[in-house]
Amino acid sequence: MRVLVNLLALLAASLIASSAIAQGAGDYPNRAVTLVVPFAPGGPTDVIGRLVAAKLGERLGKPVVVLNKPGAGGNTGSAGVATAAPDGYTLLLGTVSTHGINPSLYKNMPYDHKKDFVAISQVSLVPNLLVVNPNLPVKTVPELIAYLKQNPGKVFYATPGSGTSIHLASELLKMMTGTDMTHVPYKGSGPAMIDVIGGQVQLMFDNTVSAWPHVQSGKVRALAVSTPARLKGAPDLPAIAEFLPGFSASAWHGVFAPAGTPRAITDKLAAEIQTFMKDPAVVEQLAKLDTIAVSGTPAEFVRFIAEETDRWASVVKKLDLKVD
Repeated sequence: MRVLVNLLALLAASLIASSAIAQGAGDYPNRAVTLVVPFAPGGPTDVIGRLVAAKLGERLGKPVVVLNKPGAGGNTGSAGVATAAPDGYTLLLGTVSTHGINPSLYKNMPYDHKKDFVAISQVSLVPNLLVVNPNLPVKTVPELIAYLKQNPGKVFYATPGSGTSIHLASELLKMMTGTDMTHVPYKGSGPAMIDVIGGQVQLMFDNTVSAWPHVQSGKVRALAVSTPARLKGAPDLPAIAEFLPGFSASAWHGVFAPAGTPRAITDKLAAEIQTFMKDPAVVEQLAKLDTIAVSGTPAEFVRFIAEETDRWASVVKKLDLKVD
């Protein structure tokens, strides 16, 4: 009898909790919402997070407050959101690292990037440029591929560190072309670019924000962009995918909620995010950061995450990369 009473009590508590969440969905939000940015203040992810928070707050009619929780390549802040109450008041600005690369890279992930979250909406795509030192005798991607095949292992490429998205972009290029280059990791993109300019290393991928000024000054030569299609702001610069179909190696950002968040809440968030991400003023603001605004549906975001997970898992596996 006592067991039956306990089971009934648990069932009643569960029904009450579910009812409370359902009722809360109707007037959501009735207080401030927290958007966790799992990286330090001041960086590109933080900048985009604050833009999203401001615009989402305007649409919801309640403040959306950014909380920076850096650590472990974005895993620390993401793990906190994964275990937060699924009530729509704690959201995550996830990235290519937290929901694309890290699941394969880290031996002990503190969360399941697919099961522990609801993917609400992608908000951005951040292109990378493939740049080379002007003294390298190549001006196109096909010329670079031919040169690498003629000089296996003799070309040095720079990255801001092992396991970064920039590193994996370079390795993806190697995999898809059957070529070999020598990796030179640095402590950040700045020092890496300095050595590309100086000729100590011959090439690197870098985000458009950092790379464009050096391209425009002639210090490095841009061969292509990493996005699936050409950029509107640089229509004469080809996409690597034009020569290597399927190539895509860009940073990105998207909004997530803890698994179990009521569908009514996630649908509302998705609709509001899609609305302001289509706003020409927001699109222009992101364009100034050399970032592409994205306003896809949750289903499109889920498919995109699956593609990114598979893409980077194959690279990580081939490199046998692991981070404790």
